Amino acid sequence: MKDKIEHVIQEKIRPVLAEHGGDISLVSFEDGIVRAKLLGKCSGCPLAMITTEEVIKKEIMEAVPQVRDVYVVQETSPDLIAFAKKLLQHDTDIPKNE
Repeated sequence: MKDKIEHVIQEKIRPVLAEHGGDISLVSFEDGIVRAKLLGKCSGCPLAMITTEEVIKKEIMEAVPQVRDVYVVQETSPDLIAFAKKLLQHDTDIPKNE
C-alpha cells in the first residue's frame, strides 16, 4: 500500500509542489490514515491546508481507495528549537542580520 501512495506522491503531487519550491515526504500509513510532511517553501505556508485538501488528499484518495484520510503533520526543526531557546535565554551569540 505504501508503494502505491509513494507512486501517487511521485507522479501527481510532487510535481505540483515543486512548481512552488516545495516537496512532500510520506511519514506513515496506518489504519487507512496517511500522514505526510510538507517540505521546502510549502512547509509552514499559510495555504498548506488548501494544498492538502485540493491536491494531496484528493490525489491520494482517488488513486488508493483504502486511504480513509490524509493529514499533514507539522514538525519544528531542531535548529529552529535551538535558536528559539537561545532567544529566550537572551544569548548574545545569536547572529544578527546586518
